[in-house]
Amino acid sequence: MTDLFPPFLVYVAGAILLPFIPNGNPRALFSLLIPIISAYLIWFLPDGLHGQVVLAGWDITLLRVDKLSTIFGLIFSLAAFLGLLYAWHIRDTVQQTTSLLYAGAAIGAVFAGDLISLFIFWEGTAIASVFLIWARRTEGAYWTGLRYLIIQVGSGVVLLAGTVLHYQDTGSITFEAMTLGSVATWAIFLAFGVKCAFPLLHNWLQDSYPAATVTGTVILSAFTTKLAIYALARGFPGTELLIYIGATMTLFPIFYAVIENDLRRVLAYSLNNQLGFMVVGIGVGTPLALNGTASHAFAHILYKALLFMSMGAVLFRTGTVKGSELGGLYKSMPLTMIFCVIGAASISAFPLFSGFVTKSLILSASVHEGHYIVWGILLFASAGVFHHSGIKIPYFAFFAHDSGLRPKEAPWNMLLAMGITSVFCIGIGVYPEPLYALLPYDVEYVPYTTTHVITQLQLLFFSALAFTVLMKTGIYPPEMRLVNLDFDWTYRKLAPAIIRRCRTLFTRIWGGMMGASSTALNRGFVALQKAHSPQGSLARAWPTGTMVLWIAVLLGVTLIITYI
Repeated sequence: MTDLFPPFLVYVAGAILLPFIPNGNPRALFSLLIPIISAYLIWFLPDGLHGQVVLAGWDITLLRVDKLSTIFGLIFSLAAFLGLLYAWHIRDTVQQTTSLLYAGAAIGAVFAGDLISLFIFWEGTAIASVFLIWARRTEGAYWTGLRYLIIQVGSGVVLLAGTVLHYQDTGSITFEAMTLGSVATWAIFLAFGVKCAFPLLHNWLQDSYPAATVTGTVILSAFTTKLAIYALARGFPGTELLIYIGATMTLFPIFYAVIENDLRRVLAYSLNNQLGFMVVGIGVGTPLALNGTASHAFAHILYKALLFMSMGAVLFRTGTVKGSELGGLYKSMPLTMIFCVIGAASISAFPLFSGFVTKSLILSASVHEGHYIVWGILLFASAGVFHHSGIKIPYFAFFAHDSGLRPKEAPWNMLLAMGITSVFCIGIGVYPEPLYALLPYDVEYVPYTTTHVITQLQLLFFSALAFTVLMKTGIYPPEMRLVNLDFDWTYRKLAPAIIRRCRTLFTRIWGGMMGASSTALNRGFVALQKAHSPQGSLARAWPTGTMVLWIAVLLGVTLIITYI
């Protein structure tokens, strides 16, 4: 029965059967059926607790169904379908299999009713997703994937530690709302924060997503960070600290995105920025704010996937996504350009596009609760989003200077995936009521008021004017071949350099100490030999056997110097 069958098992079964399906169109078609079946099961799941089992003495709940888990389960299924359609032409069994396992683990985590099963699925997403990076099969992708795996698995280890401590404190492993007041809850909060790319914990995102394959980046963009958003919304709604963390997340990526040359890295920074809006909504914690978080996560998965799809198509056809090497592609890739502009309009929250009807919920909730400074920060961040994702991405890829590149249009499956995603982006923006009906709380909200529309259009107009003036005056940072230093430089370059210097210094000091002790020992042995000679004082005063005692003493001193 559908109410007892966890949807993640559909993905597991599909991943097991996939290698036995003939490669090519049959396998691609089979992979598309998996998320369709999953969405069907999720749609008809009744609210409540299902799939409860006892594992090693723990009460495990595989299906905790409510409106929050359902909306994330549905968008994850839709994202899996669109990502697999976009990857129809891929004949890589590893990518196909791990994409299914990755999506299945994310959906399993969304419906997990306890912290143990959440941990299992949490680690499952980390292990499955890293193969989408390694599938690029370059040395850089290998090391990037290794860093990504260490961080993601490390997040799971912290989550497990927090779970154990939480059980010791409360006697329960139920995954429910918590407050920050113990080592356990802080550990769980930190684990969620790593996966959500909190400030100073964010660099794995910009490091890994652009390093994945063309199709892998699209799939990566949908699950990991939005799973963390779900976990925070489930575990820490109304935690005031999240308001300020989220506000910071919306701000700092703007400045990196403006000067970044790699357009997929620009989108990775933009992803970090959009997560900040969702985190603010969780921190505010009211029904309106949490609805804003859920709806914005839904819309964000779609328009961010659309932008990554368009840049992936450019990379697939030209071999580069460097802004300094692109331009003029609208002449030979007009459909990709149109889809990219739709994604750009959606993320910029233009009226009649999806971002407008979801971001407005969070902004309104911030004002209603008196967080005026945070509201102002979100407005500024919205203008910044329009700069680096709404204008910069399509401008430097398809317009700007003519690079002379005349590649073919994207393959049909990529265009179809982008077309369907574009329909969702526009459809949600024009008619948001079906999305609002899926939200966790029943809240009456009308996004298309005169105030909302005029305020947003003014913001976008002045942001576009500022971009134009900066471009015309030459102040706007040009697209150049360069490497931007972010916080990851501290542990990728600075920390190893410090460790090497300390190791060299320690080696020299140790060598000097050992040399001095060796000289002293040699002199001691010479003195002892003279003392035990027929004319030596020791030979005259003590028996020859006392030499053994002296040797033991000297060896003991040597051991102490060596190992302490």
